[in-house]
Amino acid sequence: MAYDFDLLVIGAGSGGVRCARVAAGYGARVAVVESRHWGGTCVNLGCVPKKLMVQASEFGDMVTDSHGFGWNTTPGTHDWPTLIAAKDREITRLNGIYVSMLEKAGVTLLTGHARFVDGHTLRIEPSELAPSATPHTVTAERIVIATGSTPFKPDFTGVELAITSDEAFHLPQRPQRVVLMGSGYIGVEFAGIFAGLGSRVDLVYRRDLPLRGFDEDMRTALSEAIAVRGITQHRHTNPVKLERDGADLVLALDDGKSLRADCVFLATGRRPKIDNLGLENTQVVTVENGRIQVDEGSETAHAGIYAIGDVTDRINLTPVAIAEGHTLADRLFGTAPPRQWCYATTPKAVFFSPPVASVGLTETEAAQNGTVDIYIARFTPMRHTLGGRRDRKTVMKLVVDQASQKVVGVHILGDDAPEMLQAVAVAVTAGLTKADFDRTIGIHPTSAEELVTMRTRTRETLKTG
Repeated sequence: MAYDFDLLVIGAGSGGVRCARVAAGYGARVAVVESRHWGGTCVNLGCVPKKLMVQASEFGDMVTDSHGFGWNTTPGTHDWPTLIAAKDREITRLNGIYVSMLEKAGVTLLTGHARFVDGHTLRIEPSELAPSATPHTVTAERIVIATGSTPFKPDFTGVELAITSDEAFHLPQRPQRVVLMGSGYIGVEFAGIFAGLGSRVDLVYRRDLPLRGFDEDMRTALSEAIAVRGITQHRHTNPVKLERDGADLVLALDDGKSLRADCVFLATGRRPKIDNLGLENTQVVTVENGRIQVDEGSETAHAGIYAIGDVTDRINLTPVAIAEGHTLADRLFGTAPPRQWCYATTPKAVFFSPPVASVGLTETEAAQNGTVDIYIARFTPMRHTLGGRRDRKTVMKLVVDQASQKVVGVHILGDDAPEMLQAVAVAVTAGLTKADFDRTIGIHPTSAEELVTMRTRTRETLKTG
């Protein structure tokens, strides 16, 4: 049969947009359907606005620190509505860029909520982005699900009184007292944002250290940095009940404590966004947490239906979704072999103040493959020696496979860590050795030079696997 499109992408986030643009560049007839935001979560309710807010939270410290360098500056007060308005203007600008990129690529833009009728047919219904849209159907030979993820709310009494990251970007005023629940990327980053802007922050989490899955030395260093930031940590605790008491919210914890706040913020994870997609009308299989199961080629159990990005719950990072979308378009419509990405060395960053960045294996992971050599440097960056924040440390760590001497992991907590790590990720991906690091001349004076001047092994960790 003749289809309306060769490819239809559900979701105009980073991965879906890249897939659509590349496919259209090969001459395919492509459409994208979006129900809420052009640009997806990252641009509208994630990475981009969050980074802007992190940057906003750091200026107060800069003013204070400038006194140590002779500046006669006076700390001011922060105006939250001004920040939110500026952030919204930038997001609106980026929305327009995404729409323009798609239109210039020749992609058809459809607004509304997409729901499967069968494996080749979607019904487009009214949505937040198009509340008055006339329902209609479209057909496509191939369909890509790129709907991303949505915040997960745990089940406890009064949970409806709490907000998630979706609402945090549009609060009319900054709450003076904030309780953050969860110590992953979102919880840690927003704890730093609110603390930096002057709020009292309590960070509640179930484990002994934040950032589960990161290297243990980095988790310890981050916990120390959180304390230095003035944030109170409540470890090994879970919520029991949230209720309103006059103007206050009161959160009862399972350790017997109660915390009073103006805002309780849930950063307790995300789940694939598959609600009301009509997957029951296809052979698409979902497994734990609702993630869509795909093969190595991003194809679902229903031939011709694919899924990329957070909805598959693999490596939930924007650049990975972009890579998956690009690769899929290459494979479906390109004439040359698809480009290859090294997902095993995907770098990652957490934008706290100071930030954490990591690439490759943790010490624990690397020791499962063989004995490893560990190199660690800990120091006060030059900026803070005069600025007066001598308790704001930088920690750097190299994980080296002892047999091959390859650097298999690099982990940094400190100012500009993500900027350093992007370049270092190339070295780890290329399989460079400790000797390659050692023979590279550093840039002085920088924090980054420590990566090539760590000569003395801190410890040896024996193989555990």
